[in-house]
Amino acid sequence: MLRLSSDYGSAFEENREAMLVFAPLDDRIADANPAAARLLGHSRAALRAMPVSVLHPDQRATLVVFTQAVLAKGRWWTHALTPHHRDGTVLRLEYAACALAGEPVRLLVTLHDLDERERRRIDAEAEAHMRAGLPEWQRMERIFRDIERGNRLILRAAGEGIYGVNAEGVTTFVNPAAERMLGWSSAELVGKDMHATVHHTHASGSHYPHHDCPIYAAFRDGAVHQVDDEVFWRRDGTCFPVEYTSTPIREGGQLLGAVIVFRDVSQRREAEDQLRAALAEVDSLRERLEQENAYLKEEIRAESHHQGLIGRSSAIEALRHQIDVVAGTDATVLVTGESGTGKELIARAIHEASRRRDRPLIRVNCAAIPRDLFESEFFGHARGAFTGALRDRIGRFELADGGTLFLDEVGEIPLDLQGKLLRVLQERQFERVGEERTRAVDVRLIAATNRDLKEEVRRGRFREDLYFRLNVFPIASAPLRERREDVPLIAQHVLRATARRLNRADLRLTEADARRLTRYDWPGNVRELENVIERAAILAEGGRLRFDLPEARGTGPEARVIAPPAATGRPLTEEERRTRARSEIEAALHMSGGRIFGAGGAAELLGLKPTTLRSRMKVLGIRRF
Repeated sequence: MLRLSSDYGSAFEENREAMLVFAPLDDRIADANPAAARLLGHSRAALRAMPVSVLHPDQRATLVVFTQAVLAKGRWWTHALTPHHRDGTVLRLEYAACALAGEPVRLLVTLHDLDERERRRIDAEAEAHMRAGLPEWQRMERIFRDIERGNRLILRAAGEGIYGVNAEGVTTFVNPAAERMLGWSSAELVGKDMHATVHHTHASGSHYPHHDCPIYAAFRDGAVHQVDDEVFWRRDGTCFPVEYTSTPIREGGQLLGAVIVFRDVSQRREAEDQLRAALAEVDSLRERLEQENAYLKEEIRAESHHQGLIGRSSAIEALRHQIDVVAGTDATVLVTGESGTGKELIARAIHEASRRRDRPLIRVNCAAIPRDLFESEFFGHARGAFTGALRDRIGRFELADGGTLFLDEVGEIPLDLQGKLLRVLQERQFERVGEERTRAVDVRLIAATNRDLKEEVRRGRFREDLYFRLNVFPIASAPLRERREDVPLIAQHVLRATARRLNRADLRLTEADARRLTRYDWPGNVRELENVIERAAILAEGGRLRFDLPEARGTGPEARVIAPPAATGRPLTEEERRTRARSEIEAALHMSGGRIFGAGGAAELLGLKPTTLRSRMKVLGIRRF
């Protein structure tokens, strides 16, 4: 082992190489010579007081490995340690260390500046080249002239651009194809720095340094370089995508320059862009199918407890006949009726009986969509169309393409957006929000409402042209009180589903229960019937249902109910409809003790939004009890 005096001697003090003495067990720099102080930017006193790990932040593990290697082998070196200069700069150094004899453990570390070493190497090569002088230059020129003479016909006939550069990057020849592509003549390019002329800038506009250029690398490392993702710049300042090969030229083992063969790949890039666009369209279709699938799963989960149209009444038979008549066409259907009468079931039955049954039935609850999201929900939006639009979104019209779109509560669509809906229905085209591309759509529309749209048109709250567009084939959904004979059948069906869900196999509907349910007027219709049966099932004892219903709905003044139309199917007059609506609301208010909002309130019994119920009460002149 190397032995030094206590002050490490003059060889340590006067050495031009930077040297440090590490005390690894104490994580301390025991000493530093003046050269090390200059290299690291710290005074000797500061270095002597500095832990080794502070000089090498975040490299404790590397220090341990290096120290163990020196102690195990006696000598070791590494490029992995990167000390920080006083000004914060990270230095690229080579560490060469040996273990000093004696106790405590000490390492003598010599620091070599790798950047300085590289500069000295480059300077030495430059000096050797300069000594070669003019004869070398003339010899190289002769070689290139011989190449051009021997291959002039090939160069002129080649469709690819070809040019040569010497070891300084100066152009020596350019073929006609390169002239055509670059817009420069051969006389203008020969003798110039080719990189600075046609390869100076990346496609992004950032500077392209000479030392990063693969073309020049060919005559530095002697390897062939192939590149397919860069651009060359024309004389007019425009650029075009190229792929090129830079092949080194040798003579007697010495690198003299390179020959570059390049081609304009603009058309291929355009084809690739078109392919990417097609793939993006495929991805969009895949996303649409995934969304349709997710939507259908959601619809299955959200489907009501009873399936199909249940009943044997004349009203139900007439309804089934209407469905059979219209299902075979693409006519727009307007389903009207009170809340809870199964308007969505009618829409689903029409869809399932139509030629569109293999495509989705997409339901939109117009009353549940915030006003500012109507367009996005109906037509979709492009990414960035508004705050929060983080990705493209497919609208319900596009999801329903080829199938059926069911607009529930269509009377709730804001007046200023009804014109856009009408345009899509008429032209069968739409644009996503924030996108100029027009998309065609093939959709069969079924709309439903519990409003009197004629009255809404008269009051200026619904567009007359949209009403006529929707009312091509009207279907009225009869309330339960107009088909009382169907109540037991529906109740039995609902009870079976409820019993399965509650795991109550003992629940039974008696004849007395059926008669009691039939006598009730059901202002909330099937939805109210479902709620009553579920509540009765929960409260049941010993399998006996406990119904909480008024017994005399047909005897008091609150039950002014219009009789159902005759078997001839005569529709109710407007006055009869208003009287019936008033009677239903008054009955619901009576049951709820005058409460509109909350659980058990009149709005819940009628299946309406509280604000909608209050609006109807105001129109009909109904006050709370």
